Amino acid sequence: MLTAEQAAATVRSILAEQRADGAIPWFAGGHLDPWDHVEAAMALDVAGEHAAAEAAYRWLMGSQNADGSWYAAYREGAASDLNRESNFCAYVAVGVWHHHLSTGDDAFLEEIWPTVSRAMAFVLELGRADGTVSWRREENGTTPDEALLTGCSSVHHALRCALAIADYLEEPQPDWELAAGRLGHAVAHHPERFLDKDRYSMDWYYPVLGTALRGAAARERIEREWDRFVVPGLGVRCVSDRPWVTGGESAELALALWAIGESERAVEILKSIQHLRHEDGGYWTGYVFEDDAIWPEERTTWTAGALLLAVAALGGDEATVSVFGGEKLPAGLTEECCAAVR
Repeated sequence: MLTAEQAAATVRSILAEQRADGAIPWFAGGHLDPWDHVEAAMALDVAGEHAAAEAAYRWLMGSQNADGSWYAAYREGAASDLNRESNFCAYVAVGVWHHHLSTGDDAFLEEIWPTVSRAMAFVLELGRADGTVSWRREENGTTPDEALLTGCSSVHHALRCALAIADYLEEPQPDWELAAGRLGHAVAHHPERFLDKDRYSMDWYYPVLGTALRGAAARERIEREWDRFVVPGLGVRCVSDRPWVTGGESAELALALWAIGESERAVEILKSIQHLRHEDGGYWTGYVFEDDAIWPEERTTWTAGALLLAVAALGGDEATVSVFGGEKLPAGLTEECCAAVR
């Protein structure tokens, strides 16, 4: 699918955008958000660029707020969106565990552990009575009583990775275990607890990507909406009713497909978005096929990062397989409210 030279060029396209302080913005002059920053850092670890990945995590260590959060966006080193989103703040745990599995660096894991612990404490402050997590804390300190399926799927994955770190460091976290179990159950069995964002492809595949769904239930979910979101030969729609395919969503779907044993389909999806590849190895964010137009005219580091992670999983990279396969991650405590359903 990609030659070694092509993959290396894609890695260089991420490195070219990384700032001297370790921050990885979407593109030169663009903003950074903590979630996509981590996704790009994981891609650097896949490529063996461990020092650059560590610099990205050190940027997170240095920019974390006192309450354990990060702001939703930063530009040129300064916060540009003062809201704090739960899945953005949680995702550091996924990246840090992936980094440790990639490097075996116990000293750095111990050093960054307080950062991860504070981040998870902030996220759990946004927990709702039904086991879901509110999607953000507003700039004014209020918290909407609303949960997003995509965001909570990602938080569930992050809680499992945080528990893996805690287990490794022998730092028991019973509250995280309970939260992971309750949230995973909500994602898998209670769609009514989330805002209706059914138009977005991420709400389709993220319960699988976030490890809450596996087996027959995951395959049935993917199959049910396949024709609604997948445009053969072009990729995956971001929104079901728009003629716009995006590289990031396509690569993440490929990663979810790999996780449930659909590797051939995953490869086909990744092949289908090579029309987004630029000669420098980067990837355009998306393509409006009714207008035959690249849009927006941005080559984002997280699009390249998502593709490299999917390729790594398909290629058997041990750290990526462990983090996104989910079998080796702690599952948390089982939620019993719907035992009959299972």
